[in-house]
Amino acid sequence: MESEPLESSGSLAEQVIDQIDELLQHAVEESKPLEVDPLRGRLFELFVTADGAGFLSEDAETDLTADTLCKLLASRWGLDSAAQESVARQQQLPAGDLVRMRILWSFLRLWMEWTYAWQRWHEFHDRD
Repeated sequence: MESEPLESSGSLAEQVIDQIDELLQHAVEESKPLEVDPLRGRLFELFVTADGAGFLSEDAETDLTADTLCKLLASRWGLDSAAQESVARQQQLPAGDLVRMRILWSFLRLWMEWTYAWQRWHEFHDRD
């Protein structure tokens, strides 16, 4: 899996979302953890791009915070409706959905940790 630059078509936010989706789907297909390079590095590059574009603030015009991304990806993958059906039928999620849910949780944790560290960077590095 080689790194691809962001394309000029479509909005930057859509490109970031699509590339995150692609990386997470690759992780599912290959049974690879997100916490290990090259996936972690590629996701972090997208995090930096999202931050540089101002997308990591909940009041941003385009919100790519962890919660928003997870809701969007869960919807794209049909996990939101699968979870609702699972509860309504009082059955476990199908195995494939459970794997995708776990990848989404791993992604959520990484994105939240990076956001927290990024926001607090100056507290520890701008000392006089």
